[in-house]
Amino acid sequence: MNKLNSTALSAAAFAALLALPVAAQSVIESCPAPLRMADTGIEGMGDLSEAFGPFAETFEEITGVELALYSLSNRTAAGTALQFDEVEFVFAGPSEFVLFQQLAEMDVLFSVVRPSYGSSFVVKADSDIMTMADLAGRRVALKDVGSTSGHIFPMMMMAEAGLDPMGDAEIVMAGDARIQVLINGDVDAMGGGNKDYDAVRAQDPDTEYRLIGQTETLPGDPVVMRATLPQDCRDALRATLQENQDALWEALTATERNADKFIEDDSYMSFDTDPAIYDVVRCAYEVAGIALDD
Repeated sequence: MNKLNSTALSAAAFAALLALPVAAQSVIESCPAPLRMADTGIEGMGDLSEAFGPFAETFEEITGVELALYSLSNRTAAGTALQFDEVEFVFAGPSEFVLFQQLAEMDVLFSVVRPSYGSSFVVKADSDIMTMADLAGRRVALKDVGSTSGHIFPMMMMAEAGLDPMGDAEIVMAGDARIQVLINGDVDAMGGGNKDYDAVRAQDPDTEYRLIGQTETLPGDPVVMRATLPQDCRDALRATLQENQDALWEALTATERNADKFIEDDSYMSFDTDPAIYDVVRCAYEVAGIALDD
């Protein structure tokens, strides 16, 4: 009995070993080489290599195909590069994905899902602002133009509260200073990502703050894949990377930039991301009255 079990286990182990090179070989056979990847939030090869060097190395070890990092200046250039087959992948945000879809058909290789990723509005606890509707006539700090959680969804939240975001309130695109201007009292409220609420309280522990509005979890950051890649290439990539997602995740978050961005409670890679989930982002643009290409 023991001998039979041992033989069965050895056969299973041998089969598992054989499966890895077969999966990698399918990527080699099905995909162009090298595969090229850009990031919408990074300009310059130095910064790109610093952020994604370990990821690119692990990608090549897993698939057998080189992942060449491709520097682009902004999201418009990234969308054009995907449209005209200059790159195969772009690490992007939800807003960029729906923008790219306007240019050509796009697919998703995988997404980074962050359960706490969403938008919130914060005020000081002693503020007379009790609801989103009370933001009328107030000075409101948001993050950066085009930021999914720091601009698009906060504007949508204001619109859903019956406000004209650009006419009924004074919007200040404060960028990285958004937390400090709220603490200083330069604005009456701040709309941003859910993590900003924790950041405000951490930076100003002697003052009490409260939330007046919050969204549900937003779709994760996608690695956008041009749909002109052969279907067997896309399928082989997903299957091979998913089999090795622990190693890929470790490589992705090995750098300071990506660790700060992606590591939070229960974040994970999803290889079953339906592009249709990003329709909510397109709707947010429409409700907020913002053109996708702004």
